[in-house]
Amino acid sequence: MLDVTAVRTSVLPPYAAHLRVYEPLAAYPEPERSHWQAYAAERGPDAASAGEPVARAALEAQRGALAELLPFASRAVPAGAAPHRPGAGEQAFVRELDAVTYVCPWATRLRSWQALEELSESLPVALLDAVLPQAVRRDALLAQERWRADHPDARPWILTSRWEVPVRWFLPFGAEDRRYRPAEPGQGAQPGVPAALFYLTPMAQARKRVARGYRVLRERLAGSPLTLGAEQVGRWLEEFHPRSLVELDYGGLVHAIGEPELAADRSAAELAEGLAALREGDVERAGRAYQLVAERWRRVLALRQAN
Repeated sequence: MLDVTAVRTSVLPPYAAHLRVYEPLAAYPEPERSHWQAYAAERGPDAASAGEPVARAALEAQRGALAELLPFASRAVPAGAAPHRPGAGEQAFVRELDAVTYVCPWATRLRSWQALEELSESLPVALLDAVLPQAVRRDALLAQERWRADHPDARPWILTSRWEVPVRWFLPFGAEDRRYRPAEPGQGAQPGVPAALFYLTPMAQARKRVARGYRVLRERLAGSPLTLGAEQVGRWLEEFHPRSLVELDYGGLVHAIGEPELAADRSAAELAEGLAALREGDVERAGRAYQLVAERWRRVLALRQAN
């Protein structure tokens, strides 16, 4: 059975992983560029090196989201600016690397619409109505349709997956992109720092790996879920500036997975090994590598049903 990481904090982030793209400031047109430049200058970076996670900023974002729920009636998406045009209150994760500032906007309303679609597909109608009344959902979907009509090419900078990291998300990364930081115990009244596990790589390298993986999957496993998933990831990455950064963050999943398992997790390397074997025609070795990754995440996903 997986161990549970103890975290000394009053709020835990959801058991979700995130695939993020950080675009350089130069990628944003005005007035977005000026907005994010001022935002980054005022707050400073959430991570000032490639080895530093944005976990603390992500936890603060979760605390803020929970606090906003308290004084309001049920609503499907937060009020605010259009998803692609930042206004007051719009926020982002900021990374600084080699003296370049990179920004990953939260695009909260756009991601809330997407989460609402997923929620509608995953919950029984009676439970869904209890969480979000039908009238609230209808208003949110009408607002989304109006906005989508004017922004048909809109895409979020952040993809979220609850209770697992989809295997296709490891395609953009290599073993050298892995960053693991063990948990740090608290001292006195100060809470401890939870473990963090994430991957970070330049966009050019991410696209190259996904394209190479997709080619071998299409040749050997055409029509398989992993092949279709590789195509989806590749299309999403193509939407962003070529000098962006791509990050896979285990996020709140570190609180569901024990530290020994986190320290031993080499999912990206195992998937890369499987693709290399598949490229060489060694189907048996490729299958073993894939099973290692898939089975690891099936065990984590099974925790969703645990009492």
